[in-house]
Amino acid sequence: MVDILHKVGITSSTAEVYTALTTVEGLAGWWTTNTGGVGDGLGGVLQFRFAAGGFDMKVLELDPGRRVLWEVVDGPDEWIGTQVDWRLAQVDDYAVVLFSHRGWKEPVDFMHHCSTKWAVYLLSLKSLIETGKGAPHPHDVKIDSWD
Repeated sequence: MVDILHKVGITSSTAEVYTALTTVEGLAGWWTTNTGGVGDGLGGVLQFRFAAGGFDMKVLELDPGRRVLWEVVDGPDEWIGTQVDWRLAQVDDYAVVLFSHRGWKEPVDFMHHCSTKWAVYLLSLKSLIETGKGAPHPHDVKIDSWD
């Protein structure tokens, strides 16, 4: 198994980041404008849609201001069963986000694409919280023909 790992510091509180990770409005502000479902309750399912397809994530763990954990329950084969983990910590003026997308079976080309796109979206999350404006799909940075 292989994992995608990223770290970003956001000038804010962990509570603000947590809200952007657990509400449909927050998620639509930095990841994809076509977001639905329920992200603020255990067992809730979030739906994320993009031009090329989408993903459904089941909420497995919520620890306000500290952690959000999802499992992919629908989407591309490579994503099914993987987990998206957001660990948050307050360090001075920064909410530090340790992000992992764990459980990939192998480092296929699609994983490389997704790793870069996760970085793009983490910077969109940072921008949303620090400036009030993110760059969710379809307004995100395009990196290759899969966008």
